[in-house]
Amino acid sequence: MLGKKLHVKKNDTVVVIAGKDRSKSGKVISIHPKKDGVIVEGVNVVKRHQKPRGSEQGGILEKEAPVHISNVMLLCGKCNKPVRTKTTVLEDGKKARCCVKCGESFDK
Repeated sequence: MLGKKLHVKKNDTVVVIAGKDRSKSGKVISIHPKKDGVIVEGVNVVKRHQKPRGSEQGGILEKEAPVHISNVMLLCGKCNKPVRTKTTVLEDGKKARCCVKCGESFDK
């Protein structure tokens, strides 16, 4: 069974468009297609109380929690704005995500 098709991929730069971290941007660390979530670097930071395990030290740790996929938009490097994407077919037959406004390709 194939997974869901999401508009962002790992290592993309995104902007949060809704929620407590609105207008913050960061790099996508991981994607959770089953829960429709993405973990963005430096966004939605929560505190977790960790028990000491083995050689690891316990305490209060800060880590990123998932943000819903509908609350993030891809950041275009050329426009420097959050943009929607469209899929275009390149000359060699491969599909690539492109900026709707300026046509900049996100897939190199």
